[in-house]
Amino acid sequence: MANLIIYYSRKGENYVNGSIKNLAKGNTEIVAEFIQKAVGGDLFEIETVKDYSADYYECIDDAKAELRTGARPELKKYLGGIGGYDNIFVCGPCWWGTFPMAVFTQLEKLDWSGKRVMAVMTHEGSGLGNCERDLKKICAGALFGKGLAVHGADAAKSEKTVALWAKKSV
Repeated sequence: MANLIIYYSRKGENYVNGSIKNLAKGNTEIVAEFIQKAVGGDLFEIETVKDYSADYYECIDDAKAELRTGARPELKKYLGGIGGYDNIFVCGPCWWGTFPMAVFTQLEKLDWSGKRVMAVMTHEGSGLGNCERDLKKICAGALFGKGLAVHGADAAKSEKTVALWAKKSV
């Protein structure tokens, strides 16, 4: 069974346990790599053409505006298709209760028929938010496995939990 891990992750300023910290690697990227290590598969990083502000507070204001308007930011590259994959992990940070809009930019371009989809969300208290509900709207025809919420501040220490979950998911 072939696995694909699609993820968006924010490096730089992030909210961590009540304060802003500068992260060399984003929490979601760390978790996506743990999934790959546990079950194998290809990683696909979602990157926007227009970078979000380096300032955390400006970034979340922009993210809120995108959510409000249903924006679909342009990406640097797109997956052409997912035909060769059985299991697809969709990973991202919790921005206002769901994935960043850039994740949906990519997902809407794919045929989800018969694919098994698992949501992964890094967060600072929101859990999975509405991401599973939103994925079900966008990934028509997919089957859905149990999602995983990882506290962002604990992402680097989550390998065992992520690996056990990923192995049960495929």
